[in-house]
Amino acid sequence: MNTFPPSDFSSPPLRAIRVRLVEHHEQARWYELFARHHYLGIPAMVGKSLLQVATLADRWVALLAWSSPALKCAARDQWIGWLPVLQWQRLHFIANNTRFLILPDCHFPNLASRVLGLALQRLGDDWQQVHGHPLLLAETFVDPARFAGTCYRAAGWQEIGMTKGFAKNSTRYRHHGQPKIVFVKPLWPLARQWLADLVPDPAWRCPMTTLTLTIPHIETLRQHLATLPDFRKPIGLRHNLRSVLLIAICAILGGSRSYLAIGQWAQRTSQAIRRRFRCRRNPTSNLLEAPSEPTIRRVLQEINVQAVDEVIGQWLFSLADPYDPVAIDGKTLRGATQENGKGIHLLSAFLHRQGSTLAQVQVSSKSNEITAVRPLLTNLQLAGRLVTADAIHAQKNRGIPRGREEG
Repeated sequence: MNTFPPSDFSSPPLRAIRVRLVEHHEQARWYELFARHHYLGIPAMVGKSLLQVATLADRWVALLAWSSPALKCAARDQWIGWLPVLQWQRLHFIANNTRFLILPDCHFPNLASRVLGLALQRLGDDWQQVHGHPLLLAETFVDPARFAGTCYRAAGWQEIGMTKGFAKNSTRYRHHGQPKIVFVKPLWPLARQWLADLVPDPAWRCPMTTLTLTIPHIETLRQHLATLPDFRKPIGLRHNLRSVLLIAICAILGGSRSYLAIGQWAQRTSQAIRRRFRCRRNPTSNLLEAPSEPTIRRVLQEINVQAVDEVIGQWLFSLADPYDPVAIDGKTLRGATQENGKGIHLLSAFLHRQGSTLAQVQVSSKSNEITAVRPLLTNLQLAGRLVTADAIHAQKNRGIPRGREEG
């Protein structure tokens, strides 16, 4: 029994509560308590799972179940603002609080929020211990017909929207008509940014996967790069321009930050990867060859940087959420000056949630941001998309076309 004497219902027991992993020999008891006391019964946990128990002295007071996150959740995905290619590759950095049960005769003020807080404090370490990788975010779904999510709010969880009332059944989704409240809780202050960044922030101390492009994404990028003319002289050419650029871009997305690092990344690629990049085949060895570091360096130094920047921006734009607003903002580069000694000022268009830069132009030292807006937006397909900018651009016949400005 989990019956406590009246004195145990005061605030001091909250400080004595501990949360830990369920031991292997305790799992049968854990499942039996869920089957007996939770209205949904034993949790059907999909993918990776984690079982926790909250104790007061030697008594169990609460049980928690964690599992792999929902494959699709519009409210969560829009809140993170990640690209689809990142979503599928970084879902494992999210855990879902599948079940939360306060055992009978263990209800006293602030118990639920205290247990949730303690569980989150050790969730990342527990997940690392059991599954071998860290977590960035916790999520859960609350049935508004039964609960208000008060304990989650008290524990610092954030309500970000509602589900659409679908449940996954095998490979199909079934509409049950019971939408749930979506709550999330970052386990790191910059978790949202880390999940959405194309290139992981090196300040993060835990292992983080980099962007891995699928074959369709590589083909889409190749199509965009095909619009770039080959500026090189035809004599002595060995590597296709698109192959060199594909390798350079993928290496940079993978964390390479110098010509040498890009060249080393290229040489480490397998024959299968080089086939995707359509690298040149050596007629003697019959093996696909990656471009060398000097070749990559010459191409990147001599190519039209602005044209490449526009192509990559268009490609990222094609992968983005169609409802993600575009922001326009200008910044002066630190430590960079023009020949006249004045700073270099860039006007950029980027996605609100993702933060990816879609296009940028340099603002002339003899002009201002207003005249640079139209050239900036020329190659972006903005029909039906919200565009935000500073109030200076909301002028008639100047700056952003009417109907797109937001002061």
